[in-house]
Amino acid sequence: MPHDPVYLDHNATTAVHPEVRDAMLPWLGALWGNASSGHVYGQRAAAALAQARARVAALVGAAPDEVIFTSGGTEADNLAIFGVELAHPRIAMSSVEHPAVEAAVRHRASNPDDIEFLPVDAQGSVDLVRASSILREPVGLLSVMLAQNETGVIQPVAELTAMARSASPRVLVHCDAAQAVGKIEVDVRRLGVDLLTIVGHKFYAPAGIGALVVGSGVVLHARSLGGGQERGLRSGTEPVALAVALGAACALAAGDMGIEHARQLELRERLWALLAAGIPGIVRSGAGVRTLPNTLHIRIPGTSGAAVLANTHDVAASTGSACHADHGTVSGVLGAMGVPASEAQGAVRLSLGRGTSTADIERAAAALVRATASLRR
Repeated sequence: MPHDPVYLDHNATTAVHPEVRDAMLPWLGALWGNASSGHVYGQRAAAALAQARARVAALVGAAPDEVIFTSGGTEADNLAIFGVELAHPRIAMSSVEHPAVEAAVRHRASNPDDIEFLPVDAQGSVDLVRASSILREPVGLLSVMLAQNETGVIQPVAELTAMARSASPRVLVHCDAAQAVGKIEVDVRRLGVDLLTIVGHKFYAPAGIGALVVGSGVVLHARSLGGGQERGLRSGTEPVALAVALGAACALAAGDMGIEHARQLELRERLWALLAAGIPGIVRSGAGVRTLPNTLHIRIPGTSGAAVLANTHDVAASTGSACHADHGTVSGVLGAMGVPASEAQGAVRLSLGRGTSTADIERAAAALVRATASLRR
């Protein structure tokens, strides 16, 4: 009986962890209730919602009342970008943002000339010297992701926030931390940001639940109107089961983040060593800069990443962000890094997870080496 392929696409989505599933299941059966109701069923739901909110807040160093539940990252990003009032119309963002941020910023800006893109260097990290010349002029909003979804490069968010605030004391700073939360330590206070996006399905909660951390004192306007739930910012009956799942995923991450960080980092380096030994000319993105412990972004000269993956049934991975992987176009991230189109075609993103084992790494590496050699012949 054939084996399932080794799953190395955890940056696209993760399987719901058994502990997370067990936490939410009662709210899909024996327990129910509208958290806004005053009777015992509503009180139980409200208590579960409060516990989930506290768990999310604890993972990122926020206060519980700063956590607004959303349907996921896209809604959180849009609420942050469209919901704020800007002291200045100029908006700055990194040149490697997720489409949920970039598209929202392009739509929000009244004039395309009001958008400034912070360039990245050849490894995909925002260039602080070039960014400083942009941020010394007033900006109303700065949006920079914490970890790039394709390359895994961790961006200098705290440094960029400090730069922006020195020239624009009233600037609002948003950070899309979708790929970072649950994988590395995230603290909104240390980052200095006003708004932070969290996405549950990136760290073992179900799809359909996320959160936006809204710092105290930040004035945010609702994008939908109704019963006034979630501090009036996200009306609609709260999905208690999903919120409980997100809280459980946050508690799980908080419990063993250091252990998982070290384990996945060791496996990732083993994977890289095997690939580097077996594929002549292979290039590693983000070499020499800090990256997510689970993410290995490679470029295989002389072929296409899509062809390599299609040529093996033993590895489930992607050539870039799963949110736009079917366009068949060169990644905008690699373009921003200055990677030639011929080399960018060979890109493959390999992202590990809690279930990844040493045997998985060895099997995946062997399969990718075989597939590449076959294509090159």
